[in-house]
Amino acid sequence: MTISDDKPEQSDARPVQDVAVVAAGPEVIQGYLKTLPGSPGVYRMLDAAGEVIYVGKARNLKARVSNYARFSGLSNRIARMVAATASMEFVTVRTEAEALLLEANLIKRFRPRFNVLMRDDKSFPYILIRRDTSAPQILKHRGARSMKGDYFGPFASAGAVGRTINMLQRAFLLRSCSDSVYEGRTRPCLLFQIKRCAGPCTGEIGLEDYGKLVDEATAFLRGESQSVRELYQKMMEDAAERLEFEEAARFRNRLWALAHVTSDQAINPEGIEEADVFAAYQEGGQTCIQVFFFRTGQNWGNRAYYPRADRALAEGEVLESFIAQFYDDKPVPRLILASHGFETRDLMEEALGSKAGRKVEIRVPQRGAKSALIDHALDNAREALGRKLAETSSQARLLEATRERFNLAKRPVRIEVYDNSHIAGTNAVGAMIVAGPEGFVKGQYRKFNIKSATLTPGDDYAMMREVLTRRFKRLADAEATGGGTGRALPEVAAENGDEGVGGVADGRDERLAAVIPEAGVDDGADDDAMLADAFPDRPDLVLIDGGLGQLAVAEGVLRELGIADVTLIGVAKGPDRDAGREHFHLPGASRPIMLEPRDPVLYFMQRLRDEAHRFVIGTHRAKRSKAIGQNPLDEIGGIGPTRKRALLQHFGSAKAVSRAGVEDLKAVKGVSAELAQKIYDFFHDRRD
Repeated sequence: MTISDDKPEQSDARPVQDVAVVAAGPEVIQGYLKTLPGSPGVYRMLDAAGEVIYVGKARNLKARVSNYARFSGLSNRIARMVAATASMEFVTVRTEAEALLLEANLIKRFRPRFNVLMRDDKSFPYILIRRDTSAPQILKHRGARSMKGDYFGPFASAGAVGRTINMLQRAFLLRSCSDSVYEGRTRPCLLFQIKRCAGPCTGEIGLEDYGKLVDEATAFLRGESQSVRELYQKMMEDAAERLEFEEAARFRNRLWALAHVTSDQAINPEGIEEADVFAAYQEGGQTCIQVFFFRTGQNWGNRAYYPRADRALAEGEVLESFIAQFYDDKPVPRLILASHGFETRDLMEEALGSKAGRKVEIRVPQRGAKSALIDHALDNAREALGRKLAETSSQARLLEATRERFNLAKRPVRIEVYDNSHIAGTNAVGAMIVAGPEGFVKGQYRKFNIKSATLTPGDDYAMMREVLTRRFKRLADAEATGGGTGRALPEVAAENGDEGVGGVADGRDERLAAVIPEAGVDDGADDDAMLADAFPDRPDLVLIDGGLGQLAVAEGVLRELGIADVTLIGVAKGPDRDAGREHFHLPGASRPIMLEPRDPVLYFMQRLRDEAHRFVIGTHRAKRSKAIGQNPLDEIGGIGPTRKRALLQHFGSAKAVSRAGVEDLKAVKGVSAELAQKIYDFFHDRRD
């Protein structure tokens, strides 16, 4: 691939002209046509602020871009995009297939508002059987495949992986403990006692026999489940014939566990060994795409996606862009089944095939078992979208009711809830959860490790002050430098009756009316759809878990930072800390507000507070567990896993290492005289 460069400052694009003298979009685009090549490539459209608003691919860059220089025949959405274009950047590639892959990569990187955007792009979990140790370990894995071993997946959720690993442990008795735990065992752990592990750590099973269990588990996960079941069936019968009934019972239990694993895979269609199924369904201006994963002939779960797309785009157009982005950072199966066809199907097969290094086939089945599979996925997409639309409508009513109950100026769009957690001041953490028109926005959650060295342990007020100061100072700095909008969505602002909101955000109304006389400035429906997943950085409403004291701290922080347009509410537990009798404190109010016991807004506030509790307590527990498992040897530079293992095996514990002399330390394999002195000095300085 020959790429001019995908960085704005080094691209083929001409310098952005002064926004004040830039005319309408077509004039800007026309200026690039003289020097554009007729080769495949990817182009980016940028607005006057330098933000990428659209990424597209082309077999012939010059021909494609010339279409934008003429307004005739363009849809209203594309016309708006052209009108907003202040500059363009280009990347040339060898083939159109390479352009398709690069386009998907850049869309995910820049998230332009006029493209179809894949949301909730979390990595999928896999089952990993590690092979870089004498006794292979089974575990859940996300992210890059940097560890040596066998990977199986993807699974649709971490829960599906956990359940499968649980059953596999029952069937094959594989260890799941970490290497440090495995190497430090002197007697079998509880998992051995409850028959979930064969106990290779203490020699309860030989490494050769344990390796056979690992091979059987690997064969099962590769789809050879029938042969593994037949093997265990024969071993059970042989043991019964020898009157070794306890051993026969062990093999019987393994057969039960294997049957449970395969029964969990709800749909196992014949003839589909490895495939992903995509089904798109549209309703109410939104699109839901259900993705089912089939590996080794088994259904490994499904997940629903709600991509951001213009409501004028058909299912096939949304699916086309979604699939390209979906496989930008994921392994590609041999077969992809889609509910709708799209124009670039052959091109996408070529592009994904080059990425995977083998043939990839994309089908749109019309009959047979594969068609039934698509119908099932479509039913799931329809039901999922129906639930989402219902939840969104219910959430909108709750937000409106919240505005009424607390006499807010407008319906809140972004709600932030803050809470702290600690035990006698130790492992103190703060947390922020976020909710919006579509419910909890978990991608916006934040945790805060309390850093202040002068803070008195257990001082909840000081902890809250530190958390809020760090959060809102960062927000103020971002807004001052243009890094955050701090604004609600244009369509939400319009619902709340704000003035100055027309069909297009960013004050482009006059220019649009000039270049699109037939459209003028409409109600902005196209832009509403394209901006549907934009989310303001600045909250409208902040809930503080606590009474007047915590509320006063929050008021002081916002006052110091010059933030005056954020509503604060302190949520205090009522008498006897009973749920349902909460007191809501507002700044300047003479007395707290209490809601009716069956008021939906009260339940909403309780749900927000409980989610904040759940998140902060989980964060605190994770920090505490990490602190418990920390070893002082981890803090010494030059000591990695191998030397740490050698030191612990030689001395027995980190405490014994701290008491050792330099000469004793030098006797450990891999520890030089310099490192021995470094270890001694580390513990010696600690005691002083």
